[in-house]
Amino acid sequence: MNGQYYANLLAQAREAVVQKRRGKLSRGVLFLQDNASVHTARVSRQALKDTGFSGIDHPPYSPDLAPSDYFFFSNLKKKLRGRRFVDDNQMKMAVESHFDCKEKEYFLGGLKALYTRCEKCISLEGDYIEK
Repeated sequence: MNGQYYANLLAQAREAVVQKRRGKLSRGVLFLQDNASVHTARVSRQALKDTGFSGIDHPPYSPDLAPSDYFFFSNLKKKLRGRRFVDDNQMKMAVESHFDCKEKEYFLGGLKALYTRCEKCISLEGDYIEK
């Protein structure tokens, strides 16, 4: 993946928000991403501005503070554990099905956990949060 590829993904994400969350862009979209080089590339930063999303600064990588690690993918792994897929398309459909049936409260729960985890990380002075 490179900056241009990621910039194209951001444009696709914007279009998905326009199609699936009517009016959301006018109310504002907060966008959390880590500091991976593809996210900090000039073309990626410009693409984020072009989407109209507001970027949220992310601290240096910590699995305790990455919603994809502690929430989204951990729950997805539990759901798909033990399943076998004939091809990539079947797996993609299973992943899309998993997320498509979730209500907005599901995603809000993951983001609300980020606030709590940030507070705990601060109180632990950056040490990892144990399960």
